Amino acid sequence: MYSITVKISGVDEAKEFVKRASECSFDVDLCYNRVVIDAKSVLGVMSLDLRKILTVKMNGRDEAFESWLAELHEAALKAA
Repeated sequence: MYSITVKISGVDEAKEFVKRASECSFDVDLCYNRVVIDAKSVLGVMSLDLRKILTVKMNGRDEAFESWLAELHEAALKAA
């Protein structure tokens, strides 16, 4: 399992996150503390507090998605 912390800044970025996660052929979860959400669900992602640093957990690998997540990870580092 691969995991990375990210910062999603706003509704538009959340929609883009769900779109990109949905393109993955494996499970992608978005976590905050003990709450685990299916990252392919717009309602699920929007139910999280997007002001917080979130953890993405993936049960597979996708180079393009991971590259984009790395950009979100940089935002998480700056926010911390």
